[in-house]
Amino acid sequence: MSDDGDVIPSVMQNGGNQYKIKENSFLPSAVVENNTKMSFENSKPAENYGPDQVLPASEKYTSEANGRVTLRIEAGADNTPISVPGLLTRSAELYGDLPALNYKSANKWVKVTYKEYEQNVRTVAKAFIKLGLERFHGVCIIGFNSPEWFYSDLGAIYAGGFAAGMYTTNLVDACFHCLETSKANIAVVEDSKQLEKILSVKSRLPHLKAIIQYEGKPTEEGVLSWEDVMRIGSAESDDKLNAVLKTMGVNECCTLVFTSGTEGASKAVMVSHDNLTYNAYMITKFLALVDGKEVLVSYLPLSHVAAQITDIYSAITLGAQVYFGEKDALKGSLVNTLQAARPTVFLGVPRVWEKINEKLVSIGRKSGSLKKYIADWAKEVGLNHYEDAMKGVDRETYSYKFFRWLIFSRIKSAIGFDRCKYFISAAAPISVELKKYFMSLDIPLCEAFGMSECGGAHTLSNPTDENVAGVGKTLEGVRSKIDKPDKDGNGELCVYGRHVFMGYLNMPDKTESTLDADGWLHSGDIAQIDDKGYVTITGRIKELLITAGGENIPPVLIENNVKAALPVVSNAFLIGDKRKFLSILLSLKCEVNAETAEPLDTLTPEVISWLSSLNCKFTKVSEVVANKPKEVFDAIQKGIDAANKKAISNAQKIQKFTLLPIDFSLPTGELGPTLKIKRPVVNDKYKDLIEEFYKN
Repeated sequence: MSDDGDVIPSVMQNGGNQYKIKENSFLPSAVVENNTKMSFENSKPAENYGPDQVLPASEKYTSEANGRVTLRIEAGADNTPISVPGLLTRSAELYGDLPALNYKSANKWVKVTYKEYEQNVRTVAKAFIKLGLERFHGVCIIGFNSPEWFYSDLGAIYAGGFAAGMYTTNLVDACFHCLETSKANIAVVEDSKQLEKILSVKSRLPHLKAIIQYEGKPTEEGVLSWEDVMRIGSAESDDKLNAVLKTMGVNECCTLVFTSGTEGASKAVMVSHDNLTYNAYMITKFLALVDGKEVLVSYLPLSHVAAQITDIYSAITLGAQVYFGEKDALKGSLVNTLQAARPTVFLGVPRVWEKINEKLVSIGRKSGSLKKYIADWAKEVGLNHYEDAMKGVDRETYSYKFFRWLIFSRIKSAIGFDRCKYFISAAAPISVELKKYFMSLDIPLCEAFGMSECGGAHTLSNPTDENVAGVGKTLEGVRSKIDKPDKDGNGELCVYGRHVFMGYLNMPDKTESTLDADGWLHSGDIAQIDDKGYVTITGRIKELLITAGGENIPPVLIENNVKAALPVVSNAFLIGDKRKFLSILLSLKCEVNAETAEPLDTLTPEVISWLSSLNCKFTKVSEVVANKPKEVFDAIQKGIDAANKKAISNAQKIQKFTLLPIDFSLPTGELGPTLKIKRPVVNDKYKDLIEEFYKN
């Protein structure tokens, strides 16, 4: 250390392990947990060496807005702690003239370079400070993915506040909860529709100082336009912003991720700079992505950690360029963005992969007999190729090469996947059958497991992992363990590492029940880890059904088996908690209102075709539910019988089923923002129908 105490050597020795510390950073004693035993004597208090400094801390977790935590640096995890502003500044220096963001304006793609990206963020941050953003107060953002969303998120962090995304589907009460919990000084909304939600609760938000609308010209008095924000920021000097940046530390909270509320009231997950930047480092290193060469598409909700860690932080880490999808991406326009961007990495939630699957199956059904024969042959060859690879057979047969040229490449080009190296599924479980379907088309899916509480991903799989049902292995520099395993090795998955969150804001009891005394995050997921380190998620503790006979049953696995056996089923919901036997609610695939995303009564062509094959001419859900045609119900029973053959005990077999009059959806409340089923909502909504199963 130099005489003035502000520089630490770039590599510190600790019991033979090396830990890189950034030049001109400041690391005081007692900020790294005991397993690394790192400390420095005669350290000055660090308060003005930010933003990449590690500030003094002694606690593993906190629920206080201005709290600090120790870093959980594992042996071998030798990357430099870096803040979010430090990360973007570095990328602006490394990739300055490369395109960072691509968005559509007047049907033309507009590019923003990394230099412009960082400058815009700084301008927004200066405006936020001028508008009254205080340290450790929120900037709540609600709207579809856009450059302004990124600038607001990162600008809030630069200015010393909390970035906090709100789901566009949030109702007024949910918006109020986010704004109140984060003590938001600023609300950023996309349009007049989202603005109405904020204005309706503005009088109840004493901390709120400014509302910004980033699309169109606001007509409400006092609401700022995006042009206003950029003008305000441009007129400010850098002095106040730089002064705030100096006070920051990587072990402070910079982002609040609000849980989706599928299990109760939404909690504000406190995520630190180091949580985010280390998670992005782990992901990009695991995938061996190339600096300055990767392309991503941003379309999943940015209020969810999966989209943030991918679209914002992994992209910045790599100097990747991001293309923004259009508002109706999930209603059909996503393919247009994919064709324009030709991403090298693509992240989708299971429902997105199901929609792609449905579209491809629908196209295939219209093919003639010869084309169908060739396509089926190709899919068999494609699946065999990956099944061989999973067994360690590293070879490409002539038939695989031929079909890759003739069919697979054309399918991928039509979607926009011709350059894509990694196809990733995350945020919810995906069925093995769907994974195998995409393998057969030379689109092998990698599955990721993560949580808001671990800043993004914790495990990632490779397409050739021998455990196709698993979610891969634990990422580098973090740890997994199974708590209280049963005789089969199933228990609660616990997570440890630098990516583990700081705590729930203002909720010390919830924090202490989720993070144990040793700093392990209890995920609530039931899992097993095999002797090769592969992690398989088998259910959630809170979703677990415990039958009247005392058997623990994970519903998602059984629901996926039913959907695999019955491709016409959109959603399956297993019943059986404290019941004598299992039953299931099923919804048929139907068309969706393009404007509201609500399910319609009209069945999809795939279902209509299936009904026709059973000599049933119905085209509406209501017709099938009202008439209960024997041929249809017999065919559904055959599918359930097929799923029951996979049951590991009689208690896990489905005894009864019924069809629902309407599919699950976000607008009708059964699905959360990441399209996971809200089980309490479904149980309550269909309680009378459920009781019918068990009357006799």
